[in-house]
Amino acid sequence: MRNTRSTLSALFAALVLLVPYSKAAVSGWLPFGPDGGDARTIAADPHDKNHLYMGTANGWIYESHNKGAEWKRLARVGKRDDLVLDSIIVDPVKPNHIVVGAWVLGGQVGNLYTSDDAGNTWKAAPEMKGLSVLALANSPSNPKVYVAGTLKGVYRSDDSGDHWKLISPEGSTEIHEVESIAIDPKNPDIVYAGTWHLPWKTSDGGAHWSNIKQGVIDDSDVFSIIVDPKDPGVVYASACSGIYKSENAGALFHKIQGIPSTARRTRVLMQDPQHQNIVFAGTTEGLYRTTDSGNSWVRMSGPELIVNDVYIDPADTNRVLLATDRGGVLASNDGGASFRPANAGFSARQITSYVSDQRNPKTIYVGMVNDKAWGGVFVSENGGLSWTQMNSGLEAHDVFSLGQAPDGSIVAGTRHGIYRLNGSVWSKVTKVSLLLPEPEPAPVTKTVKTKKGTRTIVVKAPPKKKPVEKVFDSTVFSFTRDGDQLYAATADGILMSSDSGQSWNIATNPEGRIWYTIASAKSQILASSLSTALLSADAGKTWSPVTPPKELTQITAVAVDGSGGLWMGGREGIYLSHDRGVTWNVVHNLYVRDVNSIYYDEAGQRILVTANGPTTFAFSAHLPDMQVHYWDTGWNLRLIRPESDHLVAATLFDGIVIQPSMVNSAEIHK
Repeated sequence: MRNTRSTLSALFAALVLLVPYSKAAVSGWLPFGPDGGDARTIAADPHDKNHLYMGTANGWIYESHNKGAEWKRLARVGKRDDLVLDSIIVDPVKPNHIVVGAWVLGGQVGNLYTSDDAGNTWKAAPEMKGLSVLALANSPSNPKVYVAGTLKGVYRSDDSGDHWKLISPEGSTEIHEVESIAIDPKNPDIVYAGTWHLPWKTSDGGAHWSNIKQGVIDDSDVFSIIVDPKDPGVVYASACSGIYKSENAGALFHKIQGIPSTARRTRVLMQDPQHQNIVFAGTTEGLYRTTDSGNSWVRMSGPELIVNDVYIDPADTNRVLLATDRGGVLASNDGGASFRPANAGFSARQITSYVSDQRNPKTIYVGMVNDKAWGGVFVSENGGLSWTQMNSGLEAHDVFSLGQAPDGSIVAGTRHGIYRLNGSVWSKVTKVSLLLPEPEPAPVTKTVKTKKGTRTIVVKAPPKKKPVEKVFDSTVFSFTRDGDQLYAATADGILMSSDSGQSWNIATNPEGRIWYTIASAKSQILASSLSTALLSADAGKTWSPVTPPKELTQITAVAVDGSGGLWMGGREGIYLSHDRGVTWNVVHNLYVRDVNSIYYDEAGQRILVTANGPTTFAFSAHLPDMQVHYWDTGWNLRLIRPESDHLVAATLFDGIVIQPSMVNSAEIHK
């Protein structure tokens, strides 16, 4: 089977041949990575072992029809982009029926969702509205029985997830914040619940509960519980204090040795369905495996790996998939001895910045945040169709901005200063001065007596004591280039470089403000904090204040066009000034709110605009006649840029998407 990249490249060619030029609204921009991101859980379709579902941390469900070799974005569960999907169960009787548990990081909200069309559409369970569903289990002996763990307690459904009832005591001060659930393989009324403070058990469907903490260190968070499918008396539990095993159905646990204390946050336990002596432990410092029922453990991956879920193919237990933070899905075909990325088609990347190489337009660099060693900067040499990580030397820093210097060098803005790409390795720029040039002290006159009387002489003023130079280690939010100068908006002021980013100096007094955005065109440089703006019309030599539009509560994006127009955007919309900010106006038909990016496309003589929120539209304003166009891309966008004969956009959470080449996708003239 061809990989995703070749398949999508072929689709580009097909679109060129088969789709005529049209002004009709057609959505469907194509995702092209960079692959990877946060994968939370993997579940198999019991009716088709090749068919897998994957839950993410942004509310999206992905599916694979070839055991995880390739993925396709299936549907968004709910109407939020911050739903964490840690639990997916495919009904063992009805193949199109799926139940998903969702929660929100840092919030007391979530829900339980069901689908009856194989995950294409979803509906929320009314009784679970607003509940953070942290765990979900299906009874092996009665497929209609589902049990869910929530922050409020334990819920049960006897009709495949259509209706739910609380089976733990209402208002219990003990059985709440339920992180893990397991059901006895032979008796659906025997349920184990792991809370943020020890494990619990019911043997009568929730009528009575008992604390099964014997042998467990007090006040342990229980992340995972599994019951041996052939011997229900064997129960494993993972907690912040280690891994425990019981051989009498939870009456007594004993602590399993072998996993170091630094990796004790074992998020998931998974037993080999064919070999009960093999158990995998996914921890915050890699994957461990035991082949002797927990007597000894061996780490099967590097310590940098955070494992959220382990899936073992029941038909071929050498096939093991890991759902990980930042690294996406990793696959093994040798029982966990080795792993390789299996993320083709899956991208949950948060891209912040984008720069196209001016010497080679098909070469694109993107920067991202929240991925640490898995992120940094990625480069594409074919217009965004495939990507290679380029983060050597970045020290796993988040990248907030990218720019290109006059000599072609790429610079990256991080939370800890500026880095410059030398070959394929980044190095931190250390020559950064935050001191404004001191004016020469005025001469001092003095009257002295001489034999001929008195006369006035000029006395050289004593040199001022040089202030202590501050080391620059602050966040760099934005770059722009104008002529031979490179500018940066930072938390310590506006910086300027005249040597292609090798050294930097403060361009103007920062006055204690954080400068977030900067843009330029034809020697005009516009920079802004959240509430103020400065304009230079002489290549950064002098700066004048610009009054923002009174409607804007915060400035989130700026641009300068080639005709001298200044553009500003924010939550209230986008505004244009032709008189250096004296007056501001809206552009006819460009009605967009919560603006997050404004970009001047010099070659296309247009302004490109994207916005946050539920909109999936991108906008352009053609400068000569201010004619507005827009595209329904089908994605929530962070920014959009021109590339040859098509557009490329960065999404909020899903990597790069590309407008089909040679096709005017969803362009509508107003």
